[in-house]
Amino acid sequence: MTVILPPDQDQQPSPQPPPPPSPARRRWATAAAVLATIAVAVSVVVLAIVLAGDAPEPDPPPVPVPTTTAAPAPTPTATAPAPTTAPAPSVTVVPTTAPPATTPPTAAPTTAPPVVPPDASTAVWPTAAVATRYDDPLAAARGFATRFVGFADPVVGPYRAGDSRSGEVDVRPTRRGPVTTVLVRRMSDDRWWVLGAASADIQLDTPRAGDVLAPPSVALTGRALAFEGTVAVSVVDDASAEPLGTGWVTGGGDELRPFEGAVAIGRPRAERGAVVLTSDSAMDGSVMAASVVRVAFAR
Repeated sequence: MTVILPPDQDQQPSPQPPPPPSPARRRWATAAAVLATIAVAVSVVVLAIVLAGDAPEPDPPPVPVPTTTAAPAPTPTATAPAPTTAPAPSVTVVPTTAPPATTPPTAAPTTAPPVVPPDASTAVWPTAAVATRYDDPLAAARGFATRFVGFADPVVGPYRAGDSRSGEVDVRPTRRGPVTTVLVRRMSDDRWWVLGAASADIQLDTPRAGDVLAPPSVALTGRALAFEGTVAVSVVDDASAEPLGTGWVTGGGDELRPFEGAVAIGRPRAERGAVVLTSDSAMDGSVMAASVVRVAFAR
């Protein structure tokens, strides 16, 4: 039997391993490797320190600049040809209903002065400037006492007839206060009017009812019983809102005593008016009694 060997197996010798190094050589190789490693580490540290001190500050990040994108150009489109027919004329519709008529402005109503019958010229209340009229004698007496003389809250007594058209009504400041007698009369207009008033505590001698007075003053005489003897005097006309003149006369404080005095007056605006005398309360100054006469004025 014949044995075939692989090529060159019988021609080349097997390689031999190198001999192992000696112990001294191994120690020197280890020391050299350690020194080389230390040297590399020191070099790296020094290089890092140098680079950190000399490195420039980093530049700020660039600010983005907005870019404008141009709008795409419109694509030309075909234009339709203009119509050849004329447009239809516009039609205006006229309303058939007429506009509302404008009412012309009317003048403001005027208030006519109240009518005063001729026979009421002798009455002191209501005056020609007052529109109030009275269908009852008691209402006339109360209105005169509060609105003309100045009583606060008078106690009005019953009506006492003197004839078919005239009579009297007693008025007191309180139930036990002094009496002021109000003279009332029904005139031709069938309304009640006040002719004047009288009081036992204020007795006026002059002027008398119907006397004609003239500026610059009015003389007064009479007798009175009032608190501290003081009697207030007021001269009024039918047209003026304020008295023509005011003043005082002094009578008795404990009994009726005579008084005499004069009150200055201005020029009247009306032909007629009244002289009003009143006494006041010692408690609150309210009117206690009154005497009123109708007079005329020289023009």
